[in-house]
Amino acid sequence: MSETVRTQHRVRASELVGRNWLNTGGKSLDLEALRGKIVLLDFWTFCCINCLHVLDELRPLEDEFSDVLVTVGVHSPKFEHEADPVALAAAVERYEIHHPVLDDPELDTWKAYTARAWPTLVVIDPEGYIVAHLSGEGHADGLAVLIPELIAEHEAKGTLHRGSGPYVAPEATSGTLRFPGKALFLPAGRGAAINKASDGGASVDAAAAHGSWLVTDTGHHRLVQLGTDFHTVLATFGSGTKGHADGPAAAVDSVKPTAQFNEPQGLVLLPEDLAAKTGYDVVIADSVNHRLRGLSLADGTVTTLVGSGVQRLLETGPARVDEDAAGFTGKLSEHPLEVSLSSPWDVVWSTKLNAVVIAMAGTHQIFSFDPLTGAVAIVAGNGLEGLQDGPAHEAWFAQPSGLAEDADGSIWVADSETSALRKLAIDDDGTVTVESAVGKGLFDFGFRDGAAADARLQHPLGVTVLPDGSVAIADTYNGAVRRYDPATKTVSTLARGLAEPSDVIVDHTQAAGAEPLLIVVEANKHQLVYVPIPKEAQQVDEGAAQTHRPKSPIAPGLLELTVRFTAPTGQKLDDRWGDPTQLKISSTPHELLVAGGGTSVGLLRTLELASDIPEGVLHITARAAACDGPETEDGEIPDHAACHLYQQDWGIPVLMTSDGDTELVLDLRGMD
Repeated sequence: MSETVRTQHRVRASELVGRNWLNTGGKSLDLEALRGKIVLLDFWTFCCINCLHVLDELRPLEDEFSDVLVTVGVHSPKFEHEADPVALAAAVERYEIHHPVLDDPELDTWKAYTARAWPTLVVIDPEGYIVAHLSGEGHADGLAVLIPELIAEHEAKGTLHRGSGPYVAPEATSGTLRFPGKALFLPAGRGAAINKASDGGASVDAAAAHGSWLVTDTGHHRLVQLGTDFHTVLATFGSGTKGHADGPAAAVDSVKPTAQFNEPQGLVLLPEDLAAKTGYDVVIADSVNHRLRGLSLADGTVTTLVGSGVQRLLETGPARVDEDAAGFTGKLSEHPLEVSLSSPWDVVWSTKLNAVVIAMAGTHQIFSFDPLTGAVAIVAGNGLEGLQDGPAHEAWFAQPSGLAEDADGSIWVADSETSALRKLAIDDDGTVTVESAVGKGLFDFGFRDGAAADARLQHPLGVTVLPDGSVAIADTYNGAVRRYDPATKTVSTLARGLAEPSDVIVDHTQAAGAEPLLIVVEANKHQLVYVPIPKEAQQVDEGAAQTHRPKSPIAPGLLELTVRFTAPTGQKLDDRWGDPTQLKISSTPHELLVAGGGTSVGLLRTLELASDIPEGVLHITARAAACDGPETEDGEIPDHAACHLYQQDWGIPVLMTSDGDTELVLDLRGMD
C-alpha cells in the first residue's frame, strides 16, 4: 500500500509576503493568524488554464472542510499585465474565487516556497509545517485523503482549531453583462423568433433590422442577444445559474428557462441548411462544463452536443504522445457524448473540413466536430505545451483561445500562452500543417510592432480576418487590437486603451456608419464597443520581454534529474503495462542539452549540458499514472479501478556556472 506524501523532516513554512491581500476585507494575513488551520497555498496566475482547472478542483474540498481548511491563493504573475493589481482584482471576481488571495508580483513567496511551475500546491499543517508539495492538476483526490489524516492527527494533539476562515466576499459587479467572452453576429431573420412571440414582434423587428449580436455573458453563465446599439436586450438564453442542464433556455410566456451553462466562451453560427438538418443554429463552447452545446434560435432549446462532462487529459484514449513527441490525430469517436473535452474556448466553422473546429485550451490542441455524423477528431497538436510548427501531429500549442477562417480556408489561431498568432494551413485533401506568424515561445511577450519575426503580443484571446485579408488580433493583456499583414509579414496596432479585449469581430452591418467597423468584446468593462479600422495603423514599440523567474545555477556537464512522486493513500502506481511514469526533456536553445533529451519511461534521468552555452531553459514534462482501490492478494490493481494521470510541464531557467548544482529535484507529488 502506498503512503500519503508526508515529510520525513519537519520543515517550517515560510512567511507569506506580498504587495496586498484580496478577499480579506482589507486585512493582512500571516501564518500566525492561520495557526490551527490546515493551510493550502495555491500558487497560480490568472492566464493559466491549468490554474483555473485547479480552482474548480479545490471548490468541493473548500466546502467539505470549510471549518478547518483555509486556501490561500498566491498570485505570482507570468505576464506583465497580471502584475496590475486592478487586473488581478477583476480576475479574482471573474473566476469567483472564495478564499483569500495574496498578491505576489515580485514572486517573493513563490521563491520562498521554491515553486517552479503554475499551478503548485503546498499543504501546511496546523502547527505551521509543510507536509506536501504538489505540482500540476489532478491532486484533489489525494488531498481528500491527506486532509482527514491531518484532521485526525491534530485533533488528537489538540492543535486543530475549528471555526470560520478569514475570507470576506468583495462587492460584486452588476450590469447586463459580466466579463463577456465572445460575440457572434446574427443576420436579420435569425435569432428573434422567441421574443417576437412574447412582445408582439414590433420592437424586436425594429431592434434587429440590421441583425443582432449573440454574446457569451460568461460571468453570468448565460448568452445574451443584443441589438446593434449593444444596449437593447432582445433575448437571454440560460437560467443564469452555473451548472449543466439541457432544455428551455429562454423565457417564453410562463415557461422559465432551465438550461444551464458554466462560463460559456466561443460560439459559431452554423450554415442555414446545416442548421435545418441538425435542429440547432449555434454551437457554444461551454468551457467549465467541458462540453459543446447547441442552441436552437427558433425555440430557445439547448442540447448537449459533445462531451461527457469529464475533463479530458492528454492520454485519454489514443491521444498518447510517442517517444518522438508525435501525437495522435484523426477520429476519436462517432459517439460525441462519450468523448471527454478540456476547456473548449472557441469554435469556428471550417468550410474545408466541413466541421466545427474547436480550440481545446485545456489540452493545447485543436479538435473538430461534424454535426451531421457526430464524429469528433483531433485536428492538430500533440498535447504538449509550447510553440512548435510542422505537421499537425507534431505541432505544439499553448492554450489556443481564438479562431477565425480566412478566404482560403486556413484557420488562424490566437495561441494565448505563447503570445502567438498561429495558422492551420489546410490542403484540399484535408492535410493540416501548423505555421507561426507572430510569437517566439512560452515566456516571450511584449508590445512591439514591425517585422513579424521581431513583433510581440501579450496573451491574445481573439482573432478575426479583415476585409483586405489581414488579421486582427485581440491582444488581451496589452489592451489593444493588433493587425498582422500576411503579404508584408508585419504587425501594427489598430486600437489601444481597451480593458482586456477578449474577442474582435468585423461588423459589416453599417449600423454605426458607412465604413466597416470592428466589434471588440471589452471583458473587464463588461461591454461591447465599436472600434473604427484606421486607414493608417499605429506603430508601437514598448519592447519585448520575458517572464522573469529565478534562474537555477547549474554546472556544465552531467546533471542528475529526479522528479519525486508518491501516490496518495489508497492509490497505487499503475504498472500493469510497464513503468507508468514518463519524462520528456528538451531545451532552449537546443544546443544546451548535449545528451539525455527525448521521451522515455522513469522519473530519473542523467542529462549532459553544454559548457559553451551561458544560459537557457530546460523543458521538462513528467507524468505518472496511479489507480484507486486496495491491492488484491497478488498485489494487482483491481479490475475497473478508477485511474488518475498526474502531469506537469516545467520550464526551468538555468544559468551555467562552474560552481553550480549537479542535481535538480522537482516535485510532481513530493516534499520539500
